[in-house]
Amino acid sequence: MLKTVQAGLVAAALLASPIAFAQKADSSPAKKDLIARILKLQQPAIEALTIGVLSRPVNELAAKAAPALRNVPEAKREAVAKQIDADLRKFMDDNGPGLVDKGKVLVPQTMGVALDEKFTEDELKQLVAWLESPVSKKFAESAQDLQTIYTKKLIDDNGKQLDEKFTALQQNVAKQLGMDGGPAAPASGAKAAPKTTPKK
Repeated sequence: MLKTVQAGLVAAALLASPIAFAQKADSSPAKKDLIARILKLQQPAIEALTIGVLSRPVNELAAKAAPALRNVPEAKREAVAKQIDADLRKFMDDNGPGLVDKGKVLVPQTMGVALDEKFTEDELKQLVAWLESPVSKKFAESAQDLQTIYTKKLIDDNGKQLDEKFTALQQNVAKQLGMDGGPAAPASGAKAAPKTTPKK
């Protein structure tokens, strides 16, 4: 959803920060360089973490809005859903890059200082060697596929059961609130099973 910040700008920001290692003024230039290299290598993951902080409440809002769409007249429902989706995306587009930029300032002051305090220079050398190794890069590139395979199997095996339980929970909550307890949107992304009337 958001454009990735170029790595060159990230590296420049890390090296130019005057307070990057203020808490450990006695650190050697070599150690500071190692930490800057590690932070640069980890920048994509750090940016993803930063965007995750912003997207979490947005996703929660979207989840809360989904059931309420049932109350919108059917003729307008699709248009309202598209508008809400556009508003949420615009919020991310408007605020995501700025938060990433602010995060760049905080990374050296937080993660950088923590690396300086918790790792020796020799350990940092080993960490850089691992992060820059072909195996590490291959693992990072495969991480998304590994997660996708796992989550798909998890949903395939458990989605229907969880959807039924989530539907029952949502209907129970709606009943306690005096609201319409109609069918809820599936929690796992799987299709909800049709309701059957139990035999007496």
